[in-house]
Amino acid sequence: MALKIQNLKNKKLELVNKGDLSLLFIGVGSAFSKISNQTNFILIKGDDHVVIDCGTKTPQALYSMGIPVMNIENWIITHSHADHIGGLEEVILMNRFVKGVKTKLVVTEEYAKILWDYSLKGGSSFNVRTKGKYVGLDFYADLLVPKKLKGFDRDIYEYNIGKINAKLIRTKHVPDSARSWKDSFWSVAVLIDDRILFTCDMMYDKDFIDLCEKNFNVEYIFHDCQLFNGGVHASLDELKQLPAEIKKKMFLVHFGDNYKDFSPEKDGFAGFGKQMVYYNFK
Repeated sequence: MALKIQNLKNKKLELVNKGDLSLLFIGVGSAFSKISNQTNFILIKGDDHVVIDCGTKTPQALYSMGIPVMNIENWIITHSHADHIGGLEEVILMNRFVKGVKTKLVVTEEYAKILWDYSLKGGSSFNVRTKGKYVGLDFYADLLVPKKLKGFDRDIYEYNIGKINAKLIRTKHVPDSARSWKDSFWSVAVLIDDRILFTCDMMYDKDFIDLCEKNFNVEYIFHDCQLFNGGVHASLDELKQLPAEIKKKMFLVHFGDNYKDFSPEKDGFAGFGKQMVYYNFK
């Protein structure tokens, strides 16, 4: 598959293309990066698009590219850290009270409850009371519930956003004592069209990579990477252990502000991901 990387024209994001799959990272930085935006991204294919995650910086970053959050049609949220959901309250409030529509949110029933009860409820439920009761997530969002797939070693869910096929694959992220995805708090990776894999936030998990390589035709991987050892993200040293054929198709994202001190290409990786450029996949 051919990959072409292009800069934004006039720093203006277009939400439609000629039909090929395009990826644009809204940001590539870690949760606390001051140089980069947080690692959230948009996928575009023909007339369809979806934004994966909505961190605290995402509404401002989209606005800087000429796109108010109300222009985004579909959202997927991978887990409940602020660099992935911190801007979502703005999205649902702006859509409901300014645009007068519900936010289209691809989410499992299990995670919808987690997202509302532990993150969004405090700032959104108590704005409206109907029939003596405060509203729930269904007041703000159309929940697009993916189907759970059978025959895999871990939970995988699937949803088609127009021509974009998205598979949500459970991952191991937090707490740091988690031994597997089964005893981790909710987090997912996103596989697009069975070709492009985004690990989102996760600890080093070779079993996860092996599962994706065995069952899907993964052509490129954008992998979460911290530049030190320890904690709840895959480290560069850990990822260096991967086979050469995996590393050469792997871009690293979600890195700290000291990334210029590293040269992942020398270790066999495709390199660091770049924000606000198109990755176009033929």
